[in-house]
Amino acid sequence: MLDPVILFFLLGAVARVAGSDLRLPEALYEALSIYLLIAIGLKGGAQLAVQPLEALWPIALAAIALSALTPVLLYPALRGLVGLDGVNAAAIAAHYGSVSVVTFAVAQSAMSRAGLAPEAWLAMLVALMEAPGIIVGVMLARRALRRETLAAGRTQQAVLGAQRAMPESARAAPGAQRWAALLHEVVFGKALVLLLGGLAIGWIAGPQALAPTDPFFLGLFKGVLALFLLELGLVVGGRLGELRRAGWRLLAFGLIAPLVLGVAGALLGAALGLSITAVATFAALAASASYIAAPTALRLAVPQANPSLSIGLALGVTFPFNVILGIPIYIEIARWLTR
Repeated sequence: MLDPVILFFLLGAVARVAGSDLRLPEALYEALSIYLLIAIGLKGGAQLAVQPLEALWPIALAAIALSALTPVLLYPALRGLVGLDGVNAAAIAAHYGSVSVVTFAVAQSAMSRAGLAPEAWLAMLVALMEAPGIIVGVMLARRALRRETLAAGRTQQAVLGAQRAMPESARAAPGAQRWAALLHEVVFGKALVLLLGGLAIGWIAGPQALAPTDPFFLGLFKGVLALFLLELGLVVGGRLGELRRAGWRLLAFGLIAPLVLGVAGALLGAALGLSITAVATFAALAASASYIAAPTALRLAVPQANPSLSIGLALGVTFPFNVILGIPIYIEIARWLTR
């Protein structure tokens, strides 16, 4: 049987497609997001407090490398096989290089339902894999923009004229200013601050000090996740039209990419000698695509990219595939690899 939280997601999608006026208040959606990020962070931090940190360094470095390499591997496929321009290919690759905290939460719930005990330190992977893929994707997009500018035949005089028209402060160090703003947006964005903040609080306080908060942050977790997925289902149902107009190649990419990345994540987890739950989590995170942190950062760093393509693909195709079919597949792959 399907997990109830997935059924809530399907309810939202069907309601939106059917034209229902069902919607969650924006303030409630914001509150649910904050709750989930803090709860996941606290749970992971509490477990980190009792873990030997020296054993986690190889895992942390592998997670960062996987996130950073994913856009590099997907970019040529999006350019050559899907036929996208360089900027939009890089933007989509950045979304897949980052991770989805909600996919992580659904994977943890699915593993518990399957009788597997998730290791709470795995929340550390979400924090580590959030930013590297975004930064690499932005670098690819900037390179594509430079190439498209040269291809359009802009002369050096036109560039100098545009620079003279800029304010003095913008001409001084525009690249450094944009990169500083990007790094600030990624590192101090809401999602990463709440997740890392929860990890730090859980690590400093420890499991015993956090015990009085368990009924709220652990006991209510699955119910809050169900409401959050109801809202995401409504969003996905509203973006189906954009995806239909994008073409079948892009839709196929949204289904094939998570499977390929999920297998790669599972193989990496197995090579590190991790448990079934850790291998399945690596697979689920590698297969996921960000629709919170990545869109925010890309909107600042690469405003030329079309957000309906990247967000629609991540949220309208890959996310429902993962929560309905992908996560059970990753769990079975993890069982087989760790047998």
